[in-house]
Amino acid sequence: MIKFLDLQKINLLHQDEIEARLIKTFRSGWYLLGEEVKQFENNLSAYIGAPHAIGTANGLDALRLIFKAYIELGVMQPGDEVIVPANTYIASLLAITDNNLVPVLVEPDINTYNINISLIEENISPKTKAIMIVHLYGQVIFDAELKALAQKHNLKIIEDNAQAIGAAWQGVRTGNLGDAAGFSFYPGKNLGALGDAGAVTTNDELLANTIRALANYGSEEKYVNKFQGLNSRLDEMQAAVLDIKLQYLDTENGIRRQVAKYYNENIKNPLIILPEMPSDGNNHVWHLYVIRTPERDRLQKHLADNGVQTLIHYPIPPHKQEAYPQLNHLSLPITEQIHREVLSLPISPVLTEEEIKKVADTINNYK
Repeated sequence: MIKFLDLQKINLLHQDEIEARLIKTFRSGWYLLGEEVKQFENNLSAYIGAPHAIGTANGLDALRLIFKAYIELGVMQPGDEVIVPANTYIASLLAITDNNLVPVLVEPDINTYNINISLIEENISPKTKAIMIVHLYGQVIFDAELKALAQKHNLKIIEDNAQAIGAAWQGVRTGNLGDAAGFSFYPGKNLGALGDAGAVTTNDELLANTIRALANYGSEEKYVNKFQGLNSRLDEMQAAVLDIKLQYLDTENGIRRQVAKYYNENIKNPLIILPEMPSDGNNHVWHLYVIRTPERDRLQKHLADNGVQTLIHYPIPPHKQEAYPQLNHLSLPITEQIHREVLSLPISPVLTEEEIKKVADTINNYK
């Protein structure tokens, strides 16, 4: 069976370095808010190009903390609205609603799967305070129109950068395009930890300081609590692992691009809709390679029967989840079509040429 994602094989690429760093961290006797976290935050900041990077316990907390900080700073208040793509993973919405803000769902572009920027302005109301852009599957969503729209309506742009670390728009990396960005380092991400981990990046020093305090029980000084905060800290072990793997991220993203290029050039089945290959290859880091077909479940079974593991990202859109009954009445046909038809193929820096060829050949044999 060709695994959808062989995490063991991916991490074994860096086994010697990771083991040495973990032993060093273990022997240091310091496991939270120490030198490993500082070093990773500094290196992440330099890589993204944003002056502030704050490690968090996970990607959802990274987004939650951004909104919580804006509320503490008086930029937002409960009941305010945040525009968000309708076909994102539910974590994007959870970060909004956990802060008693209101998600306003906007349909995606059927070709890129990212939010349709041309539909945003009609969804802006006097209560709108932010646009959350999600660089879905690893492809950048940003342009001059979006930037001008945010400036015109005095809106914050918050990046959900859980899937696109390393991608760039006009030379600027995702995570440094908007006002603040949340990262996930869940093990299956392009930059994956050996457990849960996340981060926030921003150019706003006041926001960064507020987020750092909020993530540490609302405290800037031990036992002195300025805010009603959370406990959401990146630990030393995960920071050490991430700092090593960050050095290889661009190389591994480059391999993902080559896999995607092979699929796009060699999958010829007319029943399959392939993802767009951006004109500037650097604009996509291919966290996921997602195809579409009307009989998705039948294709998935065909692939499984022939030894190819696939996943569905995501089978149920957020507005149809039981968690959000207030959204269940919405009709979002493009989003719903995407969730019915998408299928994610194996893509990673450790796939062999034979495995990639087998995936393409198996799809071409599907009838």
